Amino acid sequence: MVRTPSYYEYYKSTYVLETNSEGDWVGYRLNTDTGEFQPDNRPIAEILLATSTSEVSSLDREEFIWTTEEIRGQLRGDGPVFALYETINAMYEQKEREGRKSFTPEERALIRSIRRRTFKMWEEEAARRAAGEPPTFTVRRA
Repeated sequence: MVRTPSYYEYYKSTYVLETNSEGDWVGYRLNTDTGEFQPDNRPIAEILLATSTSEVSSLDREEFIWTTEEIRGQLRGDGPVFALYETINAMYEQKEREGRKSFTPEERALIRSIRRRTFKMWEEEAARRAAGEPPTFTVRRA
């Protein structure tokens, strides 16, 4: 039996599997062009039957948030969430300039904290838009 929600990396994107009020499985895949999760039930059987492969792997919630925000951090746009992505990108650039292979524990904790925050910002944005409110940030096409 699969517990829901359950989280996956699926073909260079993230995917969440949930159950609806009738007990049916429903899935949402991250659109890597918009940063939004969209309904997509097509991969459910493949995901449920897959063993961990290079294309499908199970994630815990923390790994799911990290991976989702790592993908979203590659997007460009306007609004406060993108300023936070720029902060993370600057940290990566600093590490590279200094020739370091890894972050300090403090830097890693800060990045994790920022990614949790940006993930929550996207969730709040989706709820606002679903309620008919105007967006507070926008993704620009590259």
